[in-house]
Order: sequence, then C-alpha cells, then structure tokens
Amino acid sequence: MQSDKNIPDYLTDDFSMYLENMDSLTDPENPELLSIYLTNLFEQLKATPLLFSGMVDQLAMAITTKIRIDSKNLALVDLAEEPSWADVKPFVGVHADARACITELMQHAEQDLKTAVLIIHFYNRYDATPLKAEADDFDQADDYASDDFDENY
Repeated sequence: MQSDKNIPDYLTDDFSMYLENMDSLTDPENPELLSIYLTNLFEQLKATPLLFSGMVDQLAMAITTKIRIDSKNLALVDLAEEPSWADVKPFVGVHADARACITELMQHAEQDLKTAVLIIHFYNRYDATPLKAEADDFDQADDYASDDFDENY
C-alpha cells in the first residue's frame, strides 16, 4: 500500500469505522470471513439500495468489491476540501452486477455514495505502519543511580 496518512477531516470518523471493521474481519485463521461478509452485505444493499443511508462505513464495505477506483488519477484531485460527486465520479468504475444499485444510490444518496468511494480510495492507499518515534534530545534520568535516592523512606 502507498502511504497516505493524511485522511481529510471530513472523512476521519467514517474512515476510522471502516478501517476498524475491515481490520476486525481480516482473520488469518479464516481468510474467507471478510469476503463472505462483504458479499452478504452487498446482497442486502442490492435488495434495498438505501439500506445503509447514513451509515457510510457500511455502504463503503458493501460496495468495496463492486467498484474500481482509479486512485492514481483521483490522487491528483485536491481532496483536502470535500469534492463534489462530479469531481469523483470520473474515477469510479462499477461492476456490471452492481450498476442498478449504484445508479439508485447516485439518484437518492449521492453524498453517501461519494463519501463511501472516498473512504475506499483512502483505505486502498492507507499505510498502517506505525511512525518511528523521534529521539529525545535529553538523557533519561536514572532515579536509582542518583545521589538523591533515599533508601530509608
């Protein structure tokens, strides 16, 4: 994954929930768990396209395997401020079996769809490697070796 640690403020809450859900369903002992869950989630969405209205993290999970995002070119768009759907849409491809569902979302829940697409875009570019700690400029005091240590408290 590429490093993109700067999740825009308008996405942080939904991105955090999405990341937590995806991580919790990624099980090395049961590698199909995530795939099965995402398939079931999409089937529910397909039956009722507005099912996840207001639950953007769940919507993003449901469409994760059904859309393809041209993240390389979407990354060239300034996403620091929330873009419009018209800015994002050219970079989104939709799987044939999801077109009717995605069209319904575009017509009735465009904001949620756009946010879900952006969450997936940032997730695909996210690097969860912890940052290295910076070296301290001062020496740590060893209280036990100091002259001020009183053994008779």
